Amino acid sequence: MVDPRTPVVVGVGQFTERIDDPGYRGMSAVDLATEAVRAALADTGVDVTAAAKAIETVYGLRQFEISGPMPAKLGKSNNYPRSVMQRVGGDPARVVLEPVGGQGPQKLVTEAGNAIAAGELDVAMIIGSEPGSTARYWSRAAENGQDKPDFTEHVDGQLDDRGHQIQQYFTEYTASHGLTGAAVQYGLLDNARRSRLGLGVAEYRRQMAELFAPLSKVAAKNPFSSSPVERSVEEIVTVTDDNRMICDPYPRLLVARDQVNQGAAAIMMSVAAARRLGVPEEKWVYLHGHSDMTEQGLLDRVDLGASPAAVHAAREALRVAEVGVDDIATFDLYSCFPFPVFVVCEALGVDGADPRGLTVTGGLPYFGGPGNSYSLHAIAETVVRMRETPGQFGFVGANGGTMSKYSVGIYSTTPVEWRTDRSATLNTEVAALPTVTVTEWPEGRGTIETYSVRYDWPVRTGVIIGRSQADDTRFMALTEDEDLVALMSDGDPLGATITVRRDGKVNRASLA
Repeated sequence: MVDPRTPVVVGVGQFTERIDDPGYRGMSAVDLATEAVRAALADTGVDVTAAAKAIETVYGLRQFEISGPMPAKLGKSNNYPRSVMQRVGGDPARVVLEPVGGQGPQKLVTEAGNAIAAGELDVAMIIGSEPGSTARYWSRAAENGQDKPDFTEHVDGQLDDRGHQIQQYFTEYTASHGLTGAAVQYGLLDNARRSRLGLGVAEYRRQMAELFAPLSKVAAKNPFSSSPVERSVEEIVTVTDDNRMICDPYPRLLVARDQVNQGAAAIMMSVAAARRLGVPEEKWVYLHGHSDMTEQGLLDRVDLGASPAAVHAAREALRVAEVGVDDIATFDLYSCFPFPVFVVCEALGVDGADPRGLTVTGGLPYFGGPGNSYSLHAIAETVVRMRETPGQFGFVGANGGTMSKYSVGIYSTTPVEWRTDRSATLNTEVAALPTVTVTEWPEGRGTIETYSVRYDWPVRTGVIIGRSQADDTRFMALTEDEDLVALMSDGDPLGATITVRRDGKVNRASLA
């Protein structure tokens, strides 16, 4: 018998609306989450109304449209979690809106677990949704004269809004040098990793495709996938009009699919509450291991092609769970781009050919990348798999920012009491790692340390992180120089010598 305060996941739900489906509605974030919540409530196996009324705390994940200072074009709820709960007949004492970050779903499972184990609450729910295809659909419809919907809602009641906190992932300096989207940020990291490994452009792209192609096979069979299509390695590596370059080194099929309509939810209870409400024990899934790590700032990292925090997160969760990699039956490694998957694979000693696979959903480019809530789908799928194979272990790795935060959870039906992790101590160690000195406004010659190319701008632009030849300090620069952009797009500029000069708020680079 475990302690009655032990937290368990007792209900999970998912919902997907594809833009090409018959009856596509172009749903709001609230309505997408509501469908997932209804599925999660039903999944508990108890009376849906009773389960909804028992929920004391709801943690909501932010959609893209409320993840920054820009207004939601179609309107939004002023209290996303309460709007959802009103639709299902719940009235939680507390609701929370979590900051931006793809690690959020797993981080919140751990936060809720800690609160339940400490006796601070008995029943919690985590919800997330992303109406990306709704935004695209109604934008096009408006161009054709159709009236757009207004999803504005005003709901009274408490809300612990933690703020979007998106500013933690960039500075004025990095933003002015093109780091305003995830693809270019991760492009810098993947090219830095390629540099460390000494691989050529074509060889590395093939390795990325070989890593991701098996993910699409899983997505093709998942009824909740946004793009249930199996992709071959050749299809992924070949640049075409349909598989255009987004930001180097990524064609479209290596990039998280953000134009999705998806929702997910997970319900957690103390063992005492689960028994009181009559949740069948075969529904209970325990969190055996967990960790939440924060990486150094992007430009501070000595090796831009590595992530010590993610490595610590993976290994710490296994330690807490008292299991090894060989004990894991399923993995879901956050796959917005190849870099996060490569990093954790290396930490765990697995690869894309592992027969267990690297995803239970199908991955962000194929299953879908519903913003901050993707890993809530991974958790839901993992819970289902664990119930189907009692006693096995499932690993969920959730990544946020520019490989900035990494959270891990290890799940199983095997009963275990709540355990604490050493994340705080490990985070102190990561923060104390050596850093690189940055000179924001260098003059003269430098070399290219890593790079990306923005094909998504009106003018194709190279984005560079370089080292000054004078003192080896790090800097950023942009380039529209014809010869340099050609080298960055069609050749291999790693280690190339450039000349840098300041131009207002940016550095401009050209081939030396």
